[in-house]
Amino acid sequence: MLDFKVLSTEGLARRGRLTLNHGVVETPIFMPVGTYGTVKGVLPQSLHDMGAQIILGNTFHLWLRPGLEVIEAFKGLHGFEGWQKPILTDSGGFQVWSLGGASGSGRKISEEGVRFASPVNGDKLLLTPEVSMQVQTALDSDIVMQFDECTPYETGGVLTTEAEARQSMELSLRWAGRCMAEFNRLGNRNALFGIVQGGMFEHLREESLNQLVALDLPGYAIGGVSVGEPKAQMLAIMAHTPHRLPAHKPRYLMGVGTPEDLVEGVACGVDMFDCVMPTRNARNGHLFTRFGDLRIRNARYKTDVRPIDETCGCHACTTAISRAYLHHLDRCGEMLGPMLASIHNLHYYLNLMREIREAIEQGCFEAWRASFKADRARGV
Repeated sequence: MLDFKVLSTEGLARRGRLTLNHGVVETPIFMPVGTYGTVKGVLPQSLHDMGAQIILGNTFHLWLRPGLEVIEAFKGLHGFEGWQKPILTDSGGFQVWSLGGASGSGRKISEEGVRFASPVNGDKLLLTPEVSMQVQTALDSDIVMQFDECTPYETGGVLTTEAEARQSMELSLRWAGRCMAEFNRLGNRNALFGIVQGGMFEHLREESLNQLVALDLPGYAIGGVSVGEPKAQMLAIMAHTPHRLPAHKPRYLMGVGTPEDLVEGVACGVDMFDCVMPTRNARNGHLFTRFGDLRIRNARYKTDVRPIDETCGCHACTTAISRAYLHHLDRCGEMLGPMLASIHNLHYYLNLMREIREAIEQGCFEAWRASFKADRARGV
């Protein structure tokens, strides 16, 4: 089940509402990443409290651990991890792409799928479009992503050629057709999204997009960005592709990115985002605020009595949690430090999207966008 309505627009920016089997998602939305069935260091209740509407899980990792037998005993991922709101699962394509640099993975891509050695125990495995659909059906994720090949920007320092990007894009298109056939054969009750590929070549993106749209899938994603390319090229693809996707279906930009990237993505017509950045950066002492980024490991914060962000409503900022205390926790390696930082960063991202939705509703998105840029440039 998927129902999507565009409620208001300003330029290419859209305010929408996405209805899925496990609930309603107000868009534009940022989706916290819970690769192994958990958003690292964040309690499910904290996710509820900060306004998370949908989270991610990963097909590849959950297939390997804990395995389908365990997940099926809980009737899907929602019951297993205790999250009753919507879940999107990545197909595993990005993860097998990342194995290309893993020593001993033996990754081999063919028409059939991807053969590789499990990073968990070394078992020889084959992940195909059909297997990805079978795993995601067992996970019962509200949004199922097609199995694709993530086209690299470069390999071993050598840029991907147009011919290589075309070969990869066309393989992903054939896999999309196989995913759709298996998804339907399984009688999956959820929604299958296609993924537009084509590397940094706009005409290949357009070919991919047109053939995927012909499949009439419930939603579409833009993949193969934020994979090592210069920011200018990422922004060029972001400006080129989203608004060419069907206006009546949700548009998802995969793996992006900074607060600035999210705002620009919305301006280009994107409805959904995900990225590990809020939690990964939090674990490394990098905090996002309305007035720029804060590196809590810096010695200047050792005696700083202020909260992370005086305008923030997260647990850390509205209780007696100072920058000095977070600096101390980080220096001591205490797990509470990255937990509080993760809660703050995710709250910041989700609140950013809430402000964007309100600005589009009120017809003042461009004015809000200018204010956002000025605030972020001010510095902490």
